[in-house]
Amino acid sequence: MTPEVRRGHVTRACELFNAGEYWLAHEALETVWRSIITDGDEAAAQVWQGLIQAAAALLHQRRGNAHGVAVVGRSALEKLAGPQRADVEVETVRFRDRLARALADEAPPPRLELRGGDGELNDR
Repeated sequence: MTPEVRRGHVTRACELFNAGEYWLAHEALETVWRSIITDGDEAAAQVWQGLIQAAAALLHQRRGNAHGVAVVGRSALEKLAGPQRADVEVETVRFRDRLARALADEAPPPRLELRGGDGELNDR
């Protein structure tokens, strides 16, 4: 996958996620994840899998599936733990904290935010 195509998938995933279209965001994120698996970067793939699981957990929450929220949400939080990876185009540290609060029904769902080439969040 070229960097331009990847950026398009990531941008679309953020738009879908932030619109509450968690299943469609899950699918867009999975496209990126599959390309990373193909490249053999297991550590990066784990973070992307955490983002996919975050979308799934929020979908479970919307549907009232407490078991799904607990199991998938816990796995997402585990995979998103740690410092921001330079090779992941979305911000994950604050996202993880906000996801934890949202899954505990203490806050609204987090936004999935693109980072710029300099590592800073893009103003969108």
